[in-house]
Amino acid sequence: MFKLKQKAQAVWEAPREDGRAPVIAFATEALVSAMDAKVWEQAANVARLPGIVGASFVMPDAHWGYGFPIGGVAAFDPEGGVVSAGGVGFDISCGVRLLTTGLALAEIQPYLDALAKSLFRHVPAGLGSKGPIRLSKREMRRVLEEGAHWAVKQGWGEMEDLARIEEGGRMEGADPSAVSARAIERQLPEMGTLGSGNHYLEVQLVERIYDAETARGFGLAEGEVVVSIHCGSRGLGHQIGTDYLAEMVKAAPRFGIRLPERDLACAPIRSELGQRYLGAMRAGINCALANRQVITALARKAFGEIIPEAKLSVLYDVSHNTCKEETHLVQGEKRRLFVHRKGATRAYPPGHPELPEALRPFGQPVIIGGTMGTASWVLVGVQGNPAWFSACHGAGRAMSRHAARKRFRGEALVRTLRAEGVRIEAASLRGVAEEAPQAYKDVDEVVRAAELAGLAKPVARLRPLICVKG
Repeated sequence: MFKLKQKAQAVWEAPREDGRAPVIAFATEALVSAMDAKVWEQAANVARLPGIVGASFVMPDAHWGYGFPIGGVAAFDPEGGVVSAGGVGFDISCGVRLLTTGLALAEIQPYLDALAKSLFRHVPAGLGSKGPIRLSKREMRRVLEEGAHWAVKQGWGEMEDLARIEEGGRMEGADPSAVSARAIERQLPEMGTLGSGNHYLEVQLVERIYDAETARGFGLAEGEVVVSIHCGSRGLGHQIGTDYLAEMVKAAPRFGIRLPERDLACAPIRSELGQRYLGAMRAGINCALANRQVITALARKAFGEIIPEAKLSVLYDVSHNTCKEETHLVQGEKRRLFVHRKGATRAYPPGHPELPEALRPFGQPVIIGGTMGTASWVLVGVQGNPAWFSACHGAGRAMSRHAARKRFRGEALVRTLRAEGVRIEAASLRGVAEEAPQAYKDVDEVVRAAELAGLAKPVARLRPLICVKG
């Protein structure tokens, strides 16, 4: 669709046309050739939005999404720029939290079956799953203001957890009054749930270390076991996205914005609508942070029943599907920008002031989720990242859910993975089929592209032992 020019080993650029910003993709030749044409069309549409700064960036795991491609990154100037609900996505602040256990594989191996059952029993998963908490609307608004701090105050975790979460566990500027009653109602029974789709809780083995010094700084050791939690803001985030997408579509003509695609709906950052959406989205971020905090406590309880000596400590919690106001260098000048990351994560380098003090000498952990049958990765942010210090967030789909359901059977996948040493506990075998490892890109190739492009540096490869799926 575009005459992509290879600018470096894993950097491609589509020439600037019709006054739009360039499209820059970070991928190996194999990944570029496998990306569907819709990715390039959507990235080009993003490059035409008012006030974009730099380029419309495409991450190595990119695939088709709504509005922005999943794996799309773009920054906008506060004056004249826009905020887009489609540039954040429906699962606001979907993210990954990684916990260390200090346990060697040999210590946990005899208990894997019992632990898998315990985790599945304690952590609600699946479409429409209900959590262990029943909140009033008033209490839900406190969640939206306080994020993970609310959860810790309620006994769902420890104060030291908060230092290892983006934004310190609480996103400032949240406005619960900008969240609809319907969004709040949807979330009332869902706090502390994984949900469905690609969300999971995995027990993983640190299979190989690639950067020994950084791994020590992160508390990772080869042969030890970690826990990964991947979920987001559940029904509340989805409803916020639905509500504001519809409102932004209607308001676009009033702002003089011509939308190349309905799902790219946006509003000027400084407009009342733009500010209201930002307040609601930040409340959605707090909801997701609180949700992962409660699930962390539930995972600790499940481990405690089977392996009482286990101590689950938060390594880091990163979000994707956000728009955050950040300071970046633009042509040598510090500027405040609103950075959309949809299916992408921050990748701050060593020394960045927003990192926790204990992690600052090493850089930000970048947690790359894999599939239930392959691997996940821990990377670290590096200096010189060309995409507003952003990196990929996962393997990225290579096949639609519909196509995966037609090709794979959940029962057969569970048996095959069990034979390979991965225990699957799932609320839906249909969901297992949709999330077949073969439906995703090669996560190792995605990580290689991220390293070659200068987005982040590999620290450790993680292999799944237990996967709880919705």
